[in-house]
Parts: sequence; C-alpha cells; structure tokens
Amino acid sequence: MPSLIARIDPVDKTAGDRARAYLDTLTKPPGSLGTLEALAVQLSEISGELAPILTPPAVIVFAADHGVAAEGVSAFPQAVTAQMVANFAHGGAAINVFARQINARLEVVDVGVLGDVEAPGVVVDKVRRATGNIALEDAMQLDEVEAAVQVGVNAVARARDAGCRSVIVGEMGIANTTASSAMLAAFTGTPVEQVVGAGTGLDSRQQVHKAGVITRALAARAFDAEKPLSVLAALGGLEIAAMTGAYLAAAACRLPAIVDGFIATVAALTACRLCPAVRGYLVFGHRSQEPGHGVALEALDATPLLTLGMRLGEGSGAALAFPLLQAASAMMAEMATFTSAGIADKSS
Repeated sequence: MPSLIARIDPVDKTAGDRARAYLDTLTKPPGSLGTLEALAVQLSEISGELAPILTPPAVIVFAADHGVAAEGVSAFPQAVTAQMVANFAHGGAAINVFARQINARLEVVDVGVLGDVEAPGVVVDKVRRATGNIALEDAMQLDEVEAAVQVGVNAVARARDAGCRSVIVGEMGIANTTASSAMLAAFTGTPVEQVVGAGTGLDSRQQVHKAGVITRALAARAFDAEKPLSVLAALGGLEIAAMTGAYLAAAACRLPAIVDGFIATVAALTACRLCPAVRGYLVFGHRSQEPGHGVALEALDATPLLTLGMRLGEGSGAALAFPLLQAASAMMAEMATFTSAGIADKSS
C-alpha cells in the first residue's frame, strides 16, 4: 500500500485555473451554471485536460458479509447478501438498471460473502467469509484488511485496462451500515446516536438496539483512531476496505471517482485519512437519508450533487449523478465562446 499511496499526486490546480478562465469566455454570464462550473474545474484538475473524456464509466460493486448481523442490527437476514449478488449478476437490481442507462462497465466482486455465490460473471476475490462480530471480536486481522484493500485496487486496474475513464464504487452487505457507523464514530468522535439510521428499514426501537451494539463494539475493540487500517480491522467490513482501495487506485490513475451514499462515503473518508490527496479526485454523487452521511460529508468538506431521498447503496446514487459529469465536460468541449459566436461580452 505505501507504494500505491506514493503514486497519488495532488490534483493539478494549474489545469483548474485554466478551466476556470476558459469558463468565463463561454457564452453565458460568469458563474451562471453554478455547481456545473465547479464540477468542470474539478474534472480538469483531475485529468489535466480542459474537457476530459469520462466514458465509459466503471461501476464496481463489492459484496461481503458482516458477523455483527448476528446481533439483529438489520431488517433483512444475512442470506440476502448472496441473494442480491446473484441478482446483480443476472441484471435485476437498481444498479444494473442505472448502469445500463449510462453505458457503464459493471463488475460485481465477492470480497467476503459468507456463502458461495453461484452466479455467472461474479469476480470471486474472497479474502475471508464474512467479518467477525465486532460486538465480540475484531472484524478482521490487519493482513486481511490489506488484502481486501488490494481487491479494490485490482478491480480498478481491470476497469482501467478495459478502457474505463471514471469510477463508480458500490457495495452490498447486510449489516454494513452498522460497521460504517462504528467506523465513522471512531474517526470523528461523533456520538453513536447521531450516526445511526434506519439502514435496511429499522424502526426507532431497532435503531436504539443498533446504537447499543455499536457502542458496545467501540468500547470493546482496541483501535487507534489516527490509523485508518486499525479502525478498519477492528470495526470495518471487507467491502468497505475494498472500496477504500478502489478510491486510492482511482486517484493513482487520475480517474474521477463518484462517491455514492453513507457506506461509500465512510470508505472515502478512510481513503482520505490514508492519503489526503485522494480528496481532490472524489465527486460526491448524492446525499443519503442516513443521518451519518451528513457527518461523513462534513468530515470531508463535501457537498453532493443530488439530494433524492435515497438510501439504497449499490452505487445507485453515484450512477444517477454521472450524467452531470458528462454535462460538465460537454459544456467545455462544445459550448461557443463569445469570440467564436460573435457575441459581445460584458467587457465590450
């Protein structure tokens, strides 16, 4: 991992300055396209190009199970993880629909599903079969965390080799909002009650129980909040570690990575704690309904592009945001300047 982090350079602020200046030559009042202009500048900083090509996007869904599911923290049984992986493989999930809409290359990676997934096309890169129950034991050993991070790195390498020009990372894992909430509380010191939400559909009583399980885990596990891999090993998930690796790899490859909801943002926070330069490569797709998502976004000083009341995961919100990145780049490539259109600008 140190060699990967050493390959991550800060984004190119000079390219961003060029993009910002060019935006003000286009046939519009300065700043009139709002967030789309800031997005265009960021894409230029990432790529070094005025109008980078972003297609095809890669959608990578990492799947794993969590031992803490045994504590009754999810509205769905653990078996649903493997069942949903099969659904992804057969093209029937929301992320499949949205990936087809944006002509994405979709890959599903089993990094730690408890059982064997009998489905075509799933990449089996299983580090172990589910994490430990964090209420009773560490989620993983440090070498397992590092192996799961490498699974994410390898997935981005496959996407890049297939010609993908941007990355959307998703996840599937029953009880992974519990692991994410525990990690976020550990990283930020935020009270557990402020980072726990409904997840798969818990009622208020069940959310209180979930918060109690997380509180027990935080008290029982030994970790160093200043060391992201320590937090991952004590409290995290195999798919969260893989997503962390994917964000690191995207930054090393100078590819924009669109961040999905709560779990994806906790993974992004982990990547940024490992290497702060990663932050410049992250575009935040949407704001989840999970209350912890706001805490994670604040920790990253991030404002998402969309607010649609979603809390599905899978990379679904990030996929829906992708056309905005396309629009930002197309604006730079195709919009006329005042000079080329023969229109007087405000200084004339």
